[in-house]
Amino acid sequence: MFLNWLAKHLAAYLSKQVARHSVPTSTYEALEKALQPGDVLLVEGDTRISVAIKYLTQSTWSHAALYLGPEAGLGTSENGQPHTLIEADLEFGIRPLPLSFYRNSHTRICRPVGLGDDNIHMLADYAQSRLGNQYDLKNVFDLARYLISTPPVPARHRHKLLSLGSGDPTRTICSTFIAEGFQRLRYPILPTIDTMPSDDPNCADCISEHYRIRQTSLFTPRDFDASPYFRIIKPTLENDFDFRAINWADL
Repeated sequence: MFLNWLAKHLAAYLSKQVARHSVPTSTYEALEKALQPGDVLLVEGDTRISVAIKYLTQSTWSHAALYLGPEAGLGTSENGQPHTLIEADLEFGIRPLPLSFYRNSHTRICRPVGLGDDNIHMLADYAQSRLGNQYDLKNVFDLARYLISTPPVPARHRHKLLSLGSGDPTRTICSTFIAEGFQRLRYPILPTIDTMPSDDPNCADCISEHYRIRQTSLFTPRDFDASPYFRIIKPTLENDFDFRAINWADL
């Protein structure tokens, strides 16, 4: 009972806003228009845990949500807006929410290439089956160590901190939930690639590549941005951008 109480209050503390929202790089209307079901929406968060994740991963992005669209049947918010996203939240677990929740946030759209309607349906079914799931208690306590603002670790090794602790401390990070969904489809994010000699008898120096699924607990939000298999969609450019129309102050 005491541990549950402590974990709840610790999660609330880590989820507390400590900075202002960063400046969005597109209008909300352009973002809403550009999104498609199956997209991963990366967010530059502003909470205590967001600051730590951005530092440890050396990335702008601290949070990720899966966009399924208004036709996904995720219900509506208190003000009647359709839930279009599913995310894994530290304090509330896996939940649906409207896109407007991130209206004032700096975001990036990462789009998986080549998914068919059946793949999108499988991804949506997986995500909806996880609604309401909560985090393991041990993982909430693990996140407390992320409050160290400047751990004495070289920059090239900071990413590895995310796999220490209880064995799967990053299960509390949103990207784990989304990565598992894509890997169930056998869709690559940042797979491990093994190389070995080719079986071609006419080419002694040839090699073959074999892809291996990575452990989902090792994924972070920046991996979707870095993945060569996700297209980066910039809403401003998707809407007939014309640099000549910019109203420069000095002109």
